[in-house]
Amino acid sequence: MHRFLSFFAVNLKSNWKSGITVSLVSIPLSISLAVAANATPVMGIITAVWAGFFAALFGGSNFNIVGPTGALSGILASFAIIHGASSLPVLAIMTGIIILIFFLLRFEKYIILIPSSVIHGFTLGVAFIIGLNQLNFALGLKGLTPHEHLIKNVAESISHISQVHLWTLAVFFITLAILFVFLKLIPKIPGPIIVAPFGILMGYLAENGIVNIDLQTLHTKFGDIGSQIAQIPNFSFNFFDLNLAKAALAIAIVAILETLISAKIADNMSKTKHNQRKEMLGLGLANIASGTFGGIPATAALARTSLNVKSGATHKTSAGISSIMVAAISLAFLPYFKYLPLAVVASILVYVAFRMVEAEHFRHIYEHDKKAFALSFIVAAITIAQDPIIGILVGSVIALLIFVNHFSKARSEIIINKNKKMIAKIQSVKFNEIEKHGADVVVYRFAGQMNYINSQSHLENLSKINGAHTLVLNFRNLFYIDVDGLDAFEEIIGLMKTKGKKVIITSAGPFILPELEKTSWFSELKKANLVFNSTTEALETLGFNFDKSKDAKTSADLKDCVQCGSV
Repeated sequence: MHRFLSFFAVNLKSNWKSGITVSLVSIPLSISLAVAANATPVMGIITAVWAGFFAALFGGSNFNIVGPTGALSGILASFAIIHGASSLPVLAIMTGIIILIFFLLRFEKYIILIPSSVIHGFTLGVAFIIGLNQLNFALGLKGLTPHEHLIKNVAESISHISQVHLWTLAVFFITLAILFVFLKLIPKIPGPIIVAPFGILMGYLAENGIVNIDLQTLHTKFGDIGSQIAQIPNFSFNFFDLNLAKAALAIAIVAILETLISAKIADNMSKTKHNQRKEMLGLGLANIASGTFGGIPATAALARTSLNVKSGATHKTSAGISSIMVAAISLAFLPYFKYLPLAVVASILVYVAFRMVEAEHFRHIYEHDKKAFALSFIVAAITIAQDPIIGILVGSVIALLIFVNHFSKARSEIIINKNKKMIAKIQSVKFNEIEKHGADVVVYRFAGQMNYINSQSHLENLSKINGAHTLVLNFRNLFYIDVDGLDAFEEIIGLMKTKGKKVIITSAGPFILPELEKTSWFSELKKANLVFNSTTEALETLGFNFDKSKDAKTSADLKDCVQCGSV
């Protein structure tokens, strides 16, 4: 007990400053992001308190700050427009249950295989959704009909552009400018900490007629905001509703990805290592807790996590302190946030949207993979024009098809021999070289895998080999084979026999040898003494003499190729 108290005291001393710093940023961001998700400001605070606390208590990262985020806002906003804000707590609980199911089945190792190009494209699309959805708040437009899709909402706003309120527009641009000035000149002081109090003061003066400015505030949109960190959610929503399940599944996948990516980035910043399994557990419980107390789905927030690290956090005690301080400050001062102008909320959300998109990531993708770069923008376009869920699903399918197409191409290296000498090595598939050189022995080295994806490609390659009387199939770098690969080998051997060629198998390693030994064709080759432990041994039985060759250099080159695994 004494050791525990000592440990707690040390962590409390080291992390209270960072915890308070993050809490001050979390309050205006949580309110703004909840509004972006078509939820109430109180639901954002509830999420920051309970999701943040449970994630800190049960999670595996010392730095992740869990709460409302921009990454989920697009999906939540669409869902809330159709089903109402009261459905979001149930959605949070369902999301948490799905995350726990993934945790039990260890599915996180498959979810994180979604490529970064899809994630960055999705993030770009969501950033545009968040930013463009602030048109009404920024322009001071009132009473417009909300639509499920962003394009219709933007068109609705533009059609009422003549009703723009100049004071509101001025407040929006002034506060947005302040946010970016602080980001540029004083990055250690988060801009939302500065603009929120000034916005509240401005809204208070306007609402009470002290200054003659007509500003929409959270109060005019949502009414009074009580001092509460919990509320009983509406559980009348059907847990077995298909739309609920689909939305919860998409949110769970995004939440897991964002949380694990955030934890990894925090690890890189702090030179530490998080526990992925515990972080999954913590995220699932955090969403269930958020929904139970009336909050919305949550995930790790990269900006707040980065601030946590930069503020000197050393342990997840900081995240726990942050949640407790959000609760304490909200209980004392949350009613005053009702004066926060919607124009200030819009500026904070546009600022958040801008910070979500990191140009260096897209530059990096463009420099290394043009197809992945194009895919990012396809995902972003679908996310914006259609739906965030469809965007990430379509992007994942396209990425999978690109992946399959890439690996469906046979990877091999061919050594051409004539008169017991190596005369050429083909790095790419140029089968006309074999006949041109009049090869008599060809060594075909497989690389990687032989499976249902690429087996037909290898079969097509080998069917083009003409002129040589012996084909050596080198398995040294073949590490995996499935039943389709085994069937393809049987077909290859049958094809070579019809062409009157001898087939020799060499260098089958422990990864594939057990599977090969189950087949009849491999047993027949073994009985015919056509299976060898190495290509060197096989070539020597064909008359190659590596030690006494007249052309010592060519012979040495071939032996080097054999020894290093090239053949």
